Formats: sequence, structure tokens, C-alpha cells
Amino acid sequence: MGTSGEVRGSFVDGGQVGDALVGRAREIQRVDDLTRAAQAGEGGALVLRGEAGIGKSALLDRARRSASGFRVVAVSGSEYEAELPFAALHQLCLPVLGHLDELPEPQRDALRVAFGLTTGTPDLFRIGLAALGLFAAAARERPLLCLVDDAQWLDAASSRALAFVARRVAAEPVALVLAVRLPCAAGELDDLPGLAVGGLSDAEARSLLAAQSHETLDEQVRDRIVAEARGNPLALLALPRAGGFAPPDTSPVPSRVERGFREALTGLPDDARLLLTVASADPTGDPGLLWPAARHLGLDVATVSAAAAGTGLVELGTRVRFFHPLARAAVYEAAGADERRAAHRALAAVTDPVVDPDRRAWHRAQAEAGPDDDVAAELERSASRARSRGGVVAAAAFLERAAELSLDAGLRTGRTLAAVGALLDAGAVDRAAELLAAVDGAGGDGAGGEGAGGDGAGSDTAGTDNIQLAEADLLRGRIAFVQPGDSNGPLFMLRAARRLAASDPERSRESYLEALEMAQLVGRGTGMTDRVLAAALEADQLETDHLETDQHAPAGTASRAPDVLDALTVLASRGHRAAVPLIRDVLAGADGATWTRHPALAITLAAELWDPHTHATILEWLMKTGRESGSPLVLRLGLAQAASNAALTGDLDGALAAVAEEAAIADATGGTSVMYHRLQLAAMRGRRQEAEQLFEAAVATAAAQGEGQLVANVHWAEAVLNNGLGDYPAALAAARKAVDLDDLFIAGFSLPELVEAAVRCGERAAAVGALAALTERTEASATPTGLGIAAYARGLVTGAEDDYREAVEHLADSPLLPYRARAHLLYGEWLRRAGRRRDCRPHLRTAHELLSGAGIEAFARRAADELRATGETARSRSGHTRDQLTMQELHIARLVATGATSNEVAGRLFISPRTVDAHLRNIYRKLGISSRRQLRDLPDLRPAAGVIT
Repeated sequence: MGTSGEVRGSFVDGGQVGDALVGRAREIQRVDDLTRAAQAGEGGALVLRGEAGIGKSALLDRARRSASGFRVVAVSGSEYEAELPFAALHQLCLPVLGHLDELPEPQRDALRVAFGLTTGTPDLFRIGLAALGLFAAAARERPLLCLVDDAQWLDAASSRALAFVARRVAAEPVALVLAVRLPCAAGELDDLPGLAVGGLSDAEARSLLAAQSHETLDEQVRDRIVAEARGNPLALLALPRAGGFAPPDTSPVPSRVERGFREALTGLPDDARLLLTVASADPTGDPGLLWPAARHLGLDVATVSAAAAGTGLVELGTRVRFFHPLARAAVYEAAGADERRAAHRALAAVTDPVVDPDRRAWHRAQAEAGPDDDVAAELERSASRARSRGGVVAAAAFLERAAELSLDAGLRTGRTLAAVGALLDAGAVDRAAELLAAVDGAGGDGAGGEGAGGDGAGSDTAGTDNIQLAEADLLRGRIAFVQPGDSNGPLFMLRAARRLAASDPERSRESYLEALEMAQLVGRGTGMTDRVLAAALEADQLETDHLETDQHAPAGTASRAPDVLDALTVLASRGHRAAVPLIRDVLAGADGATWTRHPALAITLAAELWDPHTHATILEWLMKTGRESGSPLVLRLGLAQAASNAALTGDLDGALAAVAEEAAIADATGGTSVMYHRLQLAAMRGRRQEAEQLFEAAVATAAAQGEGQLVANVHWAEAVLNNGLGDYPAALAAARKAVDLDDLFIAGFSLPELVEAAVRCGERAAAVGALAALTERTEASATPTGLGIAAYARGLVTGAEDDYREAVEHLADSPLLPYRARAHLLYGEWLRRAGRRRDCRPHLRTAHELLSGAGIEAFARRAADELRATGETARSRSGHTRDQLTMQELHIARLVATGATSNEVAGRLFISPRTVDAHLRNIYRKLGISSRRQLRDLPDLRPAAGVIT
């Protein structure tokens, strides 16, 4: 690790006097509490945060020394290895890899891929879970203490994996203590429990000086040192000892400490300085590299090593250890450019190109003062290897440096664009935007909305071909899409599509679809969706005209199979009656291209059919594909749709379980949980306070991220909630907003809410208009579900009994239980108001039984109130399992009820088997049962027919 608080030469860190730490009682208590809890089987993590030299490393060292009975594994982040994927995790896991065979095969294989022991595609879920399993297996022998110093310099992949472990270690005898230097950002570690490590008081500082100083300090000098150190233990003992009459130094404490380290180099022979430079340029601390590199430079190893060690900055033993990371940085920065390049050139020469090709390539790159195509090509190969192991940050760094070293302008641009793509994949949006701005032809007219939608001809420059300009536009679109408040993403995609139309028609079409997906999320109310569809329709017409006049067009070009873009453009230009046959053909395509390449658009099209069976089929594919591929994107989309499907079919327990699993995956990947399926669940449950809190949070999220479609979902959910509660003015206002903001799916499902609310509010014109739009949609698809919902909406407007009867008949076999129940409820309400009490009761009873049994509380209360008005009391229902368990407990209970083992549940929810067992104990206690068999007997835990779990 970087610093341990031990005296090394002239310097000390951490405020250590003997075996004690001065002024650190609070910090020691927190660390001791953590390790005591881990000994008792309740693991946890703690992140120590503070400036360089403040004593974090000393606290880690003290934790190591005091952890009696623990097995200790440790790693220190390296500024120079921050790009190498899983480097730190590998080093931390190395001492416990003997337990690798105890892991399930998928997890075992995932770690081997991450550590480069075998080839394959890295799976972040399984890697994190495998690391957790490895630590848990090691901790079965004795508790495990993991210490991570300089965690701000961990490679991104290791940081994510350790954050994953830290959030899931509660049921294991494992403690993690990480030290992060401020003001550096820790990224994935920011959300973990933390403790700020501050400076020592003046009294504590004087005590430390008195204990550690080898000379008597003049009182004025001592007071000046205490004042300038500002409580930083390293600064107290590293600042100059003599003088006392110079002007006070107002620069930051770490800078002054680093300057003090540089002063230790004064008078050092050139060869000794060069040896220190080589040591600072190698992050591995491996003497097997340092000494061969020194000999490669012609240095007299015996002589220069003694002089270098005499500075007190470095230990040259079985490992090469700098006294402090600031000391390493001071040595490296004090060297001239030529010295640094010589050091890297020597290290490259002695690094094995087979065993460690990427580190060799990096050293070669740092050794170059100007362009070198050979080195650039080697870096590009390193980038490919890094990406194959999940190291997108490393890939970006390699590609960016490769671009800098490229002589050929085209290669330079291509490598820069590839680096931008890797940065985006890594979530480094700001750096990606900065790098993209430097690409020839990528700027210019790309800053404004209208410019982004143009053909971009004015920005073309020599050295950047049209394909690369299109690539730049695609990347600019992705950047705009993820930046809050920037709605230009679809426009950049449109410009890319136009650029690609002649050279790559297929990719051009994909770009239109990407623009459409972005526009859908931004929301129909912005007009962006209409603009994209109009552009796509225009492109289709140009292609058709070209094929009709081009006698040399390739055979079969005109017979391209209709795709999702065709379906949506026809829907936008000619309406549902013309589009429905095409939508059915596209969704039924034998190659499944619509589902596999654009699942979100496929779901939207299925919703336009008012066909829950088609939606369930797509959902089944999504879940199967997501679980088999391990793709977080596909799996989260599938789970969100599973929650929506469960809510719309009345299986609220299933919806809660899917929400819990989606949230677990979001947490595992460091993402934000999806919200729209939570809105649909809240709307169906009908609990005003709970729902409105969620609605407020969703609106705030949508405003921050520019997601108009999410706002449309909020308004639909508000309409459903308020219709259930009988607050029809609020339902009417919300339904109108939902229809105005969206023209697909949400608008369609909002129309029946608008009809009901408008009728109840006496706004007949609004009800008639909404009914006409609903009828146009549902008659085009002609599914029983759509026809049934339209029939009860029509009954509300016409007051005709035949319409209500038709609704009940059409919906009799529909899987959408809430709508089936509402048909009975509306018919029963109409019958009661007509004075037909005997006739209305069976329908009201059916509605109440369906709604209360499903936990659709607001509508169930409406049905109960109607029954009481007939003189009949609605039977109360017993409490639901969902009301006694948390979302995660409910999901675990459902999985166990289907026969899943603790190991299988753990793999599904990315937690440890011990955590599953701990949850099960809580579940048994809350439900008053004692076994898995009893769980299987609970009817609440059985999935509804047709619901994917």
C-alpha cells in the first residue's frame, strides 16, 4: 500500500507515535465497529475520505495490525494503472483464488475472463457476484478484511466490482475499508458509507512533532510549521525543518509536501535521479522490471540504488515502494521530458510482449515524442484486448493515445472517434464531448438544433470522409441524448442517416430508427417524433423514386421486407387502419429482427395492436434473451415490461417482484432504476399518498433528463389513480395531458380514462372526441381486449346497455384483469343508477372480488361503495402477502415458492446465498411460517396465468 504510518527515512504519515495514532479516536472507533460487526457475521464497508497525507493509510495500517483473527488482503490503486481493467480486483483476489473452484461455474468463468486467464466476454453481474462469492468462501475459514488504499485510482472495472461487493456483503463476515483522496472523485464508491478524515488540532500537531522530531525546534519555527501544515500529519513532518523567517507559504498543503519531496532530490547524481524516474514510471513495483531497465540504460545498479534509497523517498527491496503517492508524483514530475521518455523506453524494452503486451504498448507510447504509426497500431490492438475484457476506460485511453501518434489523418480521426465511443460506453460523457469537438468536421454546425438537422455539408473538411462525419454525428447524437436538457440527439441521428443514405443504406435506416427511439423518449409533445418520421418517410420516397429510375439497381433491391420504420411511418401518415396489417407482419417476421434490434419499438407496436398476447410473447423473448445473454439493457427492459404486464393483468405481487429485480440489476450496474413500470404499478394499487410521492419524483427525473415520455406516463398513471378514487376533474386534466404528450401506447391507454373522466365531469364534447380516437384504434386491431375497452367507453357516452354487455362479453377472457373488472363495475354502476338493484349486484360483486383480490384498492373501494348503496355489504379480504414484505423479500419468497434454491435466488438477485437465507428468516417471521414448503402453499405467491417471472 502507499503509506502505512511507519517511519521511512525522514518522513512519516498519519500522526503515528509508536503503535498509537494521535488524534484519531473517532476514526479508529468506526473502523473497529466495522471489524467487530464482520466478526459477528454482519459485514460492511467504510470509505475513508481526506486529502493526501491526512492519515488514511495509517488508519488502514492500524486496521491491519489490530485485526486479530482476520485474514487480510490489500491493494493500492495506481494512477498509472487506472486504465487496465480489473487490475486492482485481480491483485486483491489473488491471495484467495484458491477458493475459485468453490464458486458456481458461471461465476468462476466470469472471474477467469476478467483476470485474463481465459478468453470470453466479461459479464459485470457475474464478475461482481463472483468476487462476493470468493470473499465469502475465504471468510468461511476466518473473517476477511479487505483494505484498499488510494481507491480514487482504481481502474473503473475494479471500482464497480468492489462497489457491488460492498453493497451486498451485509450477511458475510467480510469488512472492506477503502481510502479515497480528496478532492478526487471516487465514482462508483461515492454512495458507500463514508467517514471524513480531517486534520489534527494544534495541540495534537504539537504532540506529534514533539514525539517524532529528532531535533529541538525553535518555538517560532514549530508554530509556523503547525500553522502551515493545517493539521496534516504528513505535512507536519515533511515540511522544511529550518528557516523560520521565510514568508508564509499559502499554497495547498499537498503541493507544499510534494515540493518538499522534490527538494530531497537536490544534489542527487543524475544516474540516481534517472533510477528514481524509472521506478516512478513503473506502477507495478516489480524489481524484476526496475533492475533490468536500469541495466538497459547503462546504470551502475549498486551505486545508484544506494543513493536513491538514501533520499528516504523509496524502498528498494522485494518490492519497490515509494514512501507516499505524492513522493512518486514528485519524482516523476521533477524529471525532464527526455528523462521520462528514456525511462518508459527502457521499461518497454524489458516488459515481456507476450505476458504483458498492453503495459509494454503503453510504455512505448509514453516514450514517443512524436507520431509513430507502429506504436499507434500496437495501442489499437491493446484497446481491442481491453474492450474484450470489459475495460472500456482502458480502450478509450489506448485509442486516444493511438490517435495522437497517428501520422495518417484518416486513421487519426477513426481512432479518435473510436475513443469517443469507448468513453461513452464508460459513462465519461463530458470527456467524450471534449474529444469529439477536436475531430475534423465534427463541430461547425453541430452545436445548434437546426444545424444538427441539416445535411452537414458545410462542416466537411479534408481528412474526414463522409462515413467518419456520419460516425461523428452518431456519437454527437448519443452525447446529446444523455446530457440533461439537450434535445438535439435525434437531429444528429437524422443528419447521420442522410450522410449514410448513399454509401450504406442499411446503416442509414438504423440511424433513422435510433433517432426515432430517442425521439420517443423525448416525447411526442416536442414534435421530435413527427419530425423524425417525416424525414424517414421522405427518405423512403427518395429511395423508391431512385429505384424506379435506376435501371442498374441491384436485383431484389426493391423487394426489401417491411420493417418497424415502415410500420411507424405508415401509422403516422395514414393512421391505424392502414398500419395495423403492416404492424402484424413486422412483428411476426421470421427473422425476429424487430425484437432483437429494437425491442422497445417492438413493444410500442404491440401495444398499438391492443393485443396482450402479442405483448406477452415479446416479453417472454425479452426475458429469455436477457437471462441467457446476461445483457443488462435487455434484461432490465424485460423486467420493466414484466412489471408493466403484471400490473395490467392484475398480478401486483408479480409486478412488485419484477420491480425489485430490475432495481437489483440497476444497483449492480451503478444505474438508475427505471420508473415507468413503477408508475403503472402505483396507478393500479390506488394508494394516493404513495402514488403522488412517486409521481413527483418521476416528474423531477423527467425534467432533469428531458424525458417527455416519462411525463406522459406520469399523467396516464394520475388519470387511472384519480378515476379509481373518484376524483374525476383531476383524472380529466391528467388524461388530457397524457394524450397531448404522446401519440402511441400511452395515448391509447389514456383515451378510455379521458372518456370516463369527461363523462363524469359533464364534458360531453371531450368524451365524444376521445371515444372517436379510441374507436379508430381498437376497430383497426379488432382484438377482444381493445373492442371490450372501447365498448365500455362507448357505454359511458351513449348510456346504451348493449354497449356495456358487449364490453363484458369481449373482456371475459382478456388477461387484463383490471379492465375486465372495470367493465363489470361500470355496468353495475349503470344498472344501479337505472334502479335495477338485483341486476347490478352480480356485476358489482364480480368487480369487487376481482379488484380486491388483486389489490387494486381504489377501484375496489368504488365497487364496495356501490354494493353498499344497494344494501349489500362487500366482503372484506384478508391481508396480502405484498403488504407484509418488502419488494425484495416478496421477490425472494416468490422465487423460493417456485422451488428455487438459495444459490439460484442469489444469482438472480446478485446477492450472496447467506443474504438470501437472512431474508428468508425475516419472511418466515413476518408470515408466521417456518419452511419453504409452507411458502409454496401460499396462494399470493403463485404467478398469474400468462405472467412471465
